[in-house]
Amino acid sequence: MQATVKTFDGATRSGSVFLDDGTEIPFDAAAFDAGPLRHLRSGQRVNIVMTGERITYVTLSTFPVPQPGPDSA
Repeated sequence: MQATVKTFDGATRSGSVFLDDGTEIPFDAAAFDAGPLRHLRSGQRVNIVMTGERITYVTLSTFPVPQPGPDSA
């Protein structure tokens, strides 16, 4: 799923994104650290992975997102 970065705090490695429908969703350091990024800036397009209503992975929209393995059902 794609989103646009609203805020990012480099000190806490957390922030929030806007979904394309305008919904704002926060992400924590664990979601940021799960991906390969070092920094984000407002307005940047990203790919996110959600588990339930929580973002669990954030990366640039040009990077692949992890795919579920055969044992994750």
